[in-house]
Amino acid sequence: MKLSIYQVDAFSDRVFGGNPAAVCPLDRWPGDELLQAIAAENNLAETAFYVRGSDGYDLRWFTPTTEVDLCGHATLATGFVLLDVLGTGHGRDETIRFSTRGGALEVARAGEGLVLTLPAHPPAPCDPPPQLLEGLARPPVEVLAAANYLAVYDDEEEILEIRPDFARLAECHPRGVIVTAPGRDVDFVSRFFAPSFGIPEDPVTGSAHSTLTPYWAARLGKLRLRARQVSARRGELVCELLGDRVALEGRCALYLEGTIEIPDYP
Repeated sequence: MKLSIYQVDAFSDRVFGGNPAAVCPLDRWPGDELLQAIAAENNLAETAFYVRGSDGYDLRWFTPTTEVDLCGHATLATGFVLLDVLGTGHGRDETIRFSTRGGALEVARAGEGLVLTLPAHPPAPCDPPPQLLEGLARPPVEVLAAANYLAVYDDEEEILEIRPDFARLAECHPRGVIVTAPGRDVDFVSRFFAPSFGIPEDPVTGSAHSTLTPYWAARLGKLRLRARQVSARRGELVCELLGDRVALEGRCALYLEGTIEIPDYP
């Protein structure tokens, strides 16, 4: 069995930046154990698999240890592969539509980059569990929750200085942990930790911005925001709140194109 594979650095205009994702086109869905084994072998934060569907594409994402409900950067990377690498355009606006466990998603051209549209997940205040506070060590000014915990700090330097206890943060499962603060030259900065999903720190997390965007839009009183995820690789995003949807603009760079070979698999 041979499968095509592409490795794409998402939310970056150059290789070695942003967040790497693997993208694997499929003619049909094999068993989940094979998808998980490929993702584990790739050892990237996410591997995306897609199959042509009745209205666009069916899309799934796997970390090295589990399937997840929503992944932004691997969706952007998949849209990039379809639009820019394989040249698959659908209609004059060249919009790629995906059916996923996280809902209907779209990737379309936006100038020199791409725009990913996904559901907004506004956070609500919550009582933080002790493992969250112990795992971050540095106390936040407030903690909210949606699909993930959102810990808010006063300034960018605090976000840069956080040294997580990943073992304690893993006990927050099934939620990951977003930390955020106002940025010095962008509207806000963030980092994202999800050790229980096999991702100690994710370089650039599109799905986290489905929560960050409505939070900062309400706090700053503006719908269009500039964001930076201040991981070691860093990533730049333009985020826009569109009612119950979030649009994330970014660019992608192709790092690798190759073939997976799996002997004796039907």
